[in-house]
Amino acid sequence: MLSNVLGGNYYAVIFTSKKAVSDAGYSDTATRMADKASSHPGYLGHESWRNEQGFGVTISYWKTLKDISNWKKDQEHQEAQNLGKNQWYEQYFIRVCRVEYDYSHPKNP
Repeated sequence: MLSNVLGGNYYAVIFTSKKAVSDAGYSDTATRMADKASSHPGYLGHESWRNEQGFGVTISYWKTLKDISNWKKDQEHQEAQNLGKNQWYEQYFIRVCRVEYDYSHPKNP
């Protein structure tokens, strides 16, 4: 499911990654981090995909840059980041973007 239209003036964190072959604990941690992020101040939503070759994209949406910074500093999130760097990802990129506006075209309004 895609996130709802939010009207613009918010931020998107785009996390693209290539997962390593060994990913013990990854799925549980990813679910826990998504749940925790959703209750973090400034969180607006997220979308995530991964294909069979291990390439994935997660986009999270936030009200402010400070909200993003606070989430990045969260202790449990930092532990998950370290596991990602040391175990779960062959490579990843993070991009932070300001969303000026958004719109959608629903197939079935």
